[in-house]
Amino acid sequence: MNQGPSSPPETARRFGVWMTAGAWIAVLAVASLVFGDWLAERENPNRRVDTDVGGGVREVVLEQNRAGHYLATGEIDGTRVVFLLDTGATEVSVPLGVARRLGLRGGTPRQARTASGIVTTYAVELDRVAIGGIVRRGVRAHVNPHMPGEEVLLGMSFLRHLELVQRDRTLTLRQDPNRE
Repeated sequence: MNQGPSSPPETARRFGVWMTAGAWIAVLAVASLVFGDWLAERENPNRRVDTDVGGGVREVVLEQNRAGHYLATGEIDGTRVVFLLDTGATEVSVPLGVARRLGLRGGTPRQARTASGIVTTYAVELDRVAIGGIVRRGVRAHVNPHMPGEEVLLGMSFLRHLELVQRDRTLTLRQDPNRE
């Protein structure tokens, strides 16, 4: 007796297999999203930076990441970037890929001493740099075509105008408008 292309029990079995596969795909997708967010939070625990303002002083508290660095999401000229705070860097250093995304054109070439040796960088001035509510205008920087990744080194051309206090695994940045 021929029942056509597939019998009702066979159709139900195929439907069950597809439903099971779909459920596993959904579980893996959700797990991937949750795990990816968890990893991103461990890499940059300062993706959302809050500012406390008291007596005119702006204060931002950053947490160290698992590698012991201070990363924070901020802005250059209104575009979101990820900063790696680097008190050993003289200026803000922007990787070439980020500079292109920001529309920065490198100016005068000059030599810079980096952890990788001496490299040629290109001078720029950033109109506005912000981390939380702490904002500086006219910040000296350079485009570094030899710098990999997407993290902008937030160097002393920005940080020297702030009070920095490190305790345990936090770094507090304070901007006193009376001392600028």
